[in-house]
Amino acid sequence: MTVGERPATERAAHAGADPAIVRIRRALRRPGDALPRASIGTVPILWNNVDLADLAPTVDPPTVLDEIARTGYEGTQEGRGFPRGAALREMLAARDLRLAEVYVSIPCSSDGPPRDAIDAARDRLAILHEGGGEVLVVALDGSPERSAWSARANDPRTPRLTDDGWRRLIKLVERLASDTRDLGHGFAWHQHTATYVETPAELDRLLDSTAAAGTVGVCLDVGHYTVAGGDPVDAIRRYGARIGHVHLKDVDPAVLHRLRAGEIADFGAAVRDRIFTELGAGVIDLPAILVQLAVLDYAGWLMVEQDSAWGPPSESAAIGRRVLAADLRRLGAASRRAGVARCASR
Repeated sequence: MTVGERPATERAAHAGADPAIVRIRRALRRPGDALPRASIGTVPILWNNVDLADLAPTVDPPTVLDEIARTGYEGTQEGRGFPRGAALREMLAARDLRLAEVYVSIPCSSDGPPRDAIDAARDRLAILHEGGGEVLVVALDGSPERSAWSARANDPRTPRLTDDGWRRLIKLVERLASDTRDLGHGFAWHQHTATYVETPAELDRLLDSTAAAGTVGVCLDVGHYTVAGGDPVDAIRRYGARIGHVHLKDVDPAVLHRLRAGEIADFGAAVRDRIFTELGAGVIDLPAILVQLAVLDYAGWLMVEQDSAWGPPSESAAIGRRVLAADLRRLGAASRRAGVARCASR
């Protein structure tokens, strides 16, 4: 098992769990579904956007966690306004939820991260550790000069990290990854739109530069990877077992087209236009992504994520969870049929 992994039976019916939560999880996760070793969580940014706080009225943390549990998820990312330490552990345990991840956003200019960036990142690691969490997910913070080139960052005019900036970033990443592993947690790098590590080529450079350390995994956010011009299915094939965490995020084709055409000013404006949509309503090929993860026998988290929604957050969360359940069920059934056919042909 991977760090923090629990057997499927325990995930479905943890002792003392609300019977209603147990029922919905069993309905959404049945024997025979694909990726039985993976855990399924969601991200509270759908309720309270960390970067654009005015997108929707603030929802208090207990309500966010109630809705995450009620819609069938097993875990959550740490969110805006959440307590830390024992108070967070108690809030999660009361709903039979796990702290799947804590997200770290590192400030960075073309010259790399500032010298004190490691201190703020270590505080986020402390939140993970004190909260009994599992994975530290790390990305660069957005910057205005890169945000203006979102979804067009392959253009040669795009501002980029200097060679010294890369050296400073790699040094920080390896130090933080080592600290994280020493505490028994997973470490996963998240390529992100509007940052200095957005494009597949930039992600490749970071991963190639940290490969020798053996501590830096990948959080593949299929939505951000798509916006950056990459193919998530190809990324899973290439990065393989280095993928330790997955964000499942769909992309609205019309908003993506406008962003790539330069008709939307920057990434923040694209999020306001709801570039990320409900799972199954956008351009990502979710079944193909799940097939490739099944080839890896992926056992990490599948985090359904959506940065903003036009309607109530809980409705979007419920849609995403049920779309994922249906695709996992179809893939499991197809695998069983293929197994029967192979046996019959012998």
